[in-house]
Amino acid sequence: MGNLFKTAVLLAALTSLVVLIGEVVGGQQGMLIAFIFAVAMNFGAYWFSDRIVLAMYRAQPIEEAQAPDVYRVVRRLTTKAGIPMPRVYLIPNDTPNAFATGRSPQHAAVAVTEGILRMLDDDELEGVLAHELSHVKNRDTLIMTIAATLAGVITYLAHMAQWAAIFGGGRRDDEEGSGGGVIGALLMAILAPIAAMLIQLAISRAREFQADASGAQLSGRPWGLAKALEKLEMASKVAPMDATPATAHLFIVNPLRGEGLLALFSTHPPIQGRIARLRAMATRS
Repeated sequence: MGNLFKTAVLLAALTSLVVLIGEVVGGQQGMLIAFIFAVAMNFGAYWFSDRIVLAMYRAQPIEEAQAPDVYRVVRRLTTKAGIPMPRVYLIPNDTPNAFATGRSPQHAAVAVTEGILRMLDDDELEGVLAHELSHVKNRDTLIMTIAATLAGVITYLAHMAQWAAIFGGGRRDDEEGSGGGVIGALLMAILAPIAAMLIQLAISRAREFQADASGAQLSGRPWGLAKALEKLEMASKVAPMDATPATAHLFIVNPLRGEGLLALFSTHPPIQGRIARLRAMATRS
């Protein structure tokens, strides 16, 4: 419940940033336009994001005869979780990874790479699939898509504010209802995308921790997921996926190489922290 409340507050903060940038650029009319733009983008993300991301990674639907072990585990876990059976996809990539997508448990998909099926044993694969199905049950697939979309809208509007200020499109400070004029627009253009990114990262990390805990409870084998995360993290460092930053938050481990300072801006919590929590759960159980 704490993570859910935190996520709601962070999503509200992202929405407020959208409206604030609109006010800086165009006053009350700008606020309305920015809000309508954000709603339109989220509407598109709600209906089409799953198809877009599956197409981006060339994921292909697979039948039960092609992957009986995957279907057996997914069917057992969905029955236990009380959610419908999702569509199952295979990503033609040797790097082991997986993600879930879809706007609701009734319209969900789980995608696994060819590499993950070769690398993990049964307990580890079950831990990964339980994690992804927990995302589905918790509606994280929708929450994180909305967060990413709002962050993208904020960045786009910030660029508009920047160009408006540079070319004199911003309103003067002394105009009635001014949102800060040129200086305010420039500051907003610089700071808003950074704030949006940090908020999105906080949402993504909170949902990953929650999915680890929910997935461990669903499978009943926290150690399986912990061992899987160790293997996936090592493989990702050796051979990162050809993934886009905009969709990195979907995967169970960050598909992009992130070390040093870059790790601070990862959409995923530190892997050792996730593993430590799972081992603590295994010790208590």
